[in-house]
Amino acid sequence: MHVLYWKNVNNAHWPSFSLYNDAHSSIVLTKDSNLYILKYVQEDYINFIIVAFLKGVLHMNYQVLMSVFFLFQDHCFYHGHVRGHPESWVALSTCSGVRYSPQLEIRCYDSLTEEGAGTDLFNLTIQTTVGTFKWQNKDYEKTKARIMEIANYVDKFYRALNIRVPLIGLEVWTDRDQCIVTEEPNATLWSFLQWRQKLKSRKKHDNAQLLTGVIFNGTTIGMAPLEGMCSLESSGGITVDHSELSIGAAATMAHEIGHNSGMSHDHEGCCVEATAEQGGCVMAAATGHPFPRVFSRCSKRDLDSYFQKGGGMCLFNMPNMKDLVGGKKCGNGFVEDGEECDCGEPDECTNDCCNANNCTLKAEAQCAHGVCCEGCKLKQAGTMCRGPAGACDLPEYCTGASPYCPSNVYLLDGSSCQYGVAYCYNGMCLTHEQQCLQLWGYGARPAHDACFEDVNAAGNAFGNCGKNEHGNYMKCEKSDAKCGKIQCHSAAKKPKGTNAVSIDTTIRTDGIEVKCRGTYVYSTQDGQGDLPDPGLVMTGTKCAEGKVCRDRRCQNASFTELETCIARCHSNGVCNSNGNCHCNRGWAPPFCEKQGLGGSVDSGPIQYDMLLLFYCYRIKTSYFHKWHSQRDKNKSNKYDPSVCLSDCLPLSVFLCFSLSLCLSLFLPDWNYIYNKKGKLRINWKLN
Repeated sequence: MHVLYWKNVNNAHWPSFSLYNDAHSSIVLTKDSNLYILKYVQEDYINFIIVAFLKGVLHMNYQVLMSVFFLFQDHCFYHGHVRGHPESWVALSTCSGVRYSPQLEIRCYDSLTEEGAGTDLFNLTIQTTVGTFKWQNKDYEKTKARIMEIANYVDKFYRALNIRVPLIGLEVWTDRDQCIVTEEPNATLWSFLQWRQKLKSRKKHDNAQLLTGVIFNGTTIGMAPLEGMCSLESSGGITVDHSELSIGAAATMAHEIGHNSGMSHDHEGCCVEATAEQGGCVMAAATGHPFPRVFSRCSKRDLDSYFQKGGGMCLFNMPNMKDLVGGKKCGNGFVEDGEECDCGEPDECTNDCCNANNCTLKAEAQCAHGVCCEGCKLKQAGTMCRGPAGACDLPEYCTGASPYCPSNVYLLDGSSCQYGVAYCYNGMCLTHEQQCLQLWGYGARPAHDACFEDVNAAGNAFGNCGKNEHGNYMKCEKSDAKCGKIQCHSAAKKPKGTNAVSIDTTIRTDGIEVKCRGTYVYSTQDGQGDLPDPGLVMTGTKCAEGKVCRDRRCQNASFTELETCIARCHSNGVCNSNGNCHCNRGWAPPFCEKQGLGGSVDSGPIQYDMLLLFYCYRIKTSYFHKWHSQRDKNKSNKYDPSVCLSDCLPLSVFLCFSLSLCLSLFLPDWNYIYNKKGKLRINWKLN
């Protein structure tokens, strides 16, 4: 055991600390004769934090001069709880206090509710600009530690939504910025998102965030596209490193990732989870100190709605743990190479199937995690583990060999949806009508094409095709008009949202008057203006036959991959996002030319209970078919009881046996499965 001390310097009012660096470590903190023992465990997978969340009145911010002796510098990141307060949450970093500034900061807030290990994950990469590097005195290790600390906060915030955010990439730009970084946030965002597309080809990830030291114009401290998660063009955001405390930048980054995940700003009455004195909620339009750390009920509703329409497809896939920044460690909650399970540290593990001390399965256990694991046993092959979400998604089934659902697949981009009105894009079926409904509510629909062409040719705040790199509005060419500001018909008084106003225009086309309703979302004095105009048509929306909106232009959609794949499926299936055939029921993968149960090589086997039904109904090879053929041959014969006995008895025995078998197999055990939309699916399950 190594004992580490903070030594007080000439001030009797400062608190005293002692840190014990062993398997069951504690920090003893005293203040005004009150003793607080912070129990912690190491958090190596993504390192850091200097914060304690405690339900109660304790709220401290100490600047403590100290001298510390470290034998193991890498073991300086911890998380845990306050002894005697199991509902509390503590995250502690001693590294920065030792290396860079002699200080210890402890903050205590209301308890952060844990809802169990999250099942959804997205792989995060963070890039920092030269400005951030300079702000950290051009110290690479210090900058890296800062990023990791921010990422750990973000992961902690999202755990309450059953989402984990593993950091799998980290870049510090030391010589020059790899994208345009200016005081204009919109230009910086779109330049970074363009650069991120190149990053995607060399580093697989789901979302990228840029941390910058540049101060943006106005009050903006971050920006991200709404509902951009997982898409090639829009899955990312930018954040100003605006506070000495890393939790400040982390709260902003979590906010921008929230926009990517379909969360809008909280309106009045949304945030009941935390008071203003406690920091409020993450998706508030404006935040300050203390910084928010919880999501409101409205944010959770937005997230659920986003999932229901097929958004965030990448969140349902397992990350490659070899890429995890910080290295592997038993107890970090991620199952890595050499581990059979990982339920966290021993005193936080609640998993009955896993040994927390060594990350191995308990005796008799086949599994410990995953939706295809139940009661420490693998679910049988064919059990649906992820139902389709939206018109462009496909179901997945347990394989019987893995506790995890197969990677999420969906219809290949360009597949027709909404009865031919739209194309699938990143698992979503995006239409102008859908966006009008989202902005205006029930009964809204797209306006006449002339509205798009006339209004968006103005190139102002009310009609445009976005902004250029200088932050100026761009006019839409006629061919790109349906990729600019959305124009709708609606009887509603105003668009949805507290900061949205209607822009009503009347134009004449073909001798008649046409009403056009656009939207303008303004920023309040305290607002951050962190969303690119939500009134712009979304990327991937069909704008003409064979064309979709990309970069505010109506561009040709390449269907080469789709056409090649469809040709291989023999007209008996569709193409999934991996370019493989997903066969209709009755046809077998991989090419749907032979009889089978349907599905694809990626989806897992179709439900095993369907195998029996399929077998029973294969008329050509069934006993019923043989009897039916024999009966046809005997149709010309007169009624003869002996013929009836020889023909009917075997059929009766077969039908009675089949019915009994089906009842015994299906009825006793129904498998209730909640798909990722939260809707109940009932599947008959074999005993």
